[in-house]
Amino acid sequence: MAGLEDVVAELNVGIIGGGYAGMAAATALAQHGIPVTVYESARQLGGRARGVDGHGLRLDNGQHILLGCYRDTLRLIALAGGDPDRDFLHLPLQLTLHNRFELKAPALPAPLHLLAGLMTARGLTLIQRLTAARFMLALRRIHFRLPRDITALGLLREHGQDQELVRLLWEPICISALNTPLHKASAQVLLNVLRDSLNGSRTDAEILLPRIDFSALFPERAATYIGQHGGNVLTACAAQAIVPQGAAFELHTSQGIYRHSHVVCAASAVNAARLLRGIPQLVPIAAQIDALSFQPIYTVYLQYPPAVRLPQAMLGFDHGISQWLFDRGRIAGQHGLIALVISAEGRHQELPHEHLAQRVAQELCAHLGIAEVPLWHQVIAEKRATFSCEPGLNRPAAATPVAKLLLAGDYVAGDYPATLEGAVRSGLHCAAMVMAEQNAAAQK
Repeated sequence: MAGLEDVVAELNVGIIGGGYAGMAAATALAQHGIPVTVYESARQLGGRARGVDGHGLRLDNGQHILLGCYRDTLRLIALAGGDPDRDFLHLPLQLTLHNRFELKAPALPAPLHLLAGLMTARGLTLIQRLTAARFMLALRRIHFRLPRDITALGLLREHGQDQELVRLLWEPICISALNTPLHKASAQVLLNVLRDSLNGSRTDAEILLPRIDFSALFPERAATYIGQHGGNVLTACAAQAIVPQGAAFELHTSQGIYRHSHVVCAASAVNAARLLRGIPQLVPIAAQIDALSFQPIYTVYLQYPPAVRLPQAMLGFDHGISQWLFDRGRIAGQHGLIALVISAEGRHQELPHEHLAQRVAQELCAHLGIAEVPLWHQVIAEKRATFSCEPGLNRPAAATPVAKLLLAGDYVAGDYPATLEGAVRSGLHCAAMVMAEQNAAAQK
């Protein structure tokens, strides 16, 4: 019987994509001594959650947040050398829409903390508070599983959530989590998020705001970790074709041709479909990916004089174009810098970037009295930021009909919407499949 070390020595896993999914897969494999090479087409690691340079500051291509229930992401950050206690500003569960609504969860055991928070929420009537609490209790009774998937708006209506309650509480949660409008969003995926965050412990519902950019937070650290464990991470190295060669693969890239025993395709959905389309057995999966629709995320950075601050680190508006505002001074020491996020489709997409920045600055002035003119602005539009998370969506599986060729990414089938945790879980799942296959081979 072959020893595991003999089987591992034959492995050489190629991973296409240096985003959170690809780097998660590579880190997990490197941890177990399996040789990996990551191929990233850009010069910067991180994919759609990456650091960018702007006006002499280190920004992100989008102001993302994490939740305390993102255990796999937090574990990998720590494994790669990070410290989640220092790398994030930790905020207890608190949803605040300026001068309109506020929910704070007190320091009580779960789920009492959430029920107490709902019953004391400002901006809701007593009937609305009771209705929201009954809804959460009803979800607990059905273990957050629906007999069939419907839209999130349809589910909320079935449970008597009135229009104002939906607008103030459930719509901001759904848009933030699924990046999909309520009338299109999958109720089941929303329940998966509510199950793991609002239904868990108090720390599961914490909001984590990174103090460093998203490339530095995990992918760059992971690259160092992978190198220390015998792997390689190649940037500015675009994958051009995956060519099956018997039981192995040739990976044709902009820097040459490489041979691998396994390939994990963790590229974006568009690039994955392009690569899979070149393999006849995978044309149907490419078509499945092509059938996905996408939603945008816009991030508007406004640099004010250093003395300008928000009332708190994270603040929402309940009407207008602006959705969530982040005080980068409180979070990352970038004083006077406000990051404003607009998730999902909407009328903001019709505005030129200059006009959009002016519009949100006007809303800041109207709502918060910030009369100063921004010193500069930068608008970052990710027009295909996430897949549109709709009911019964046919997402591709990680395993493909071609043995040893796997798919990873936030769009691949799983419980979560297109989040960092969803991407990380997908990468870890691929790594686990590679290791399980080799463990089985070692026993023969």
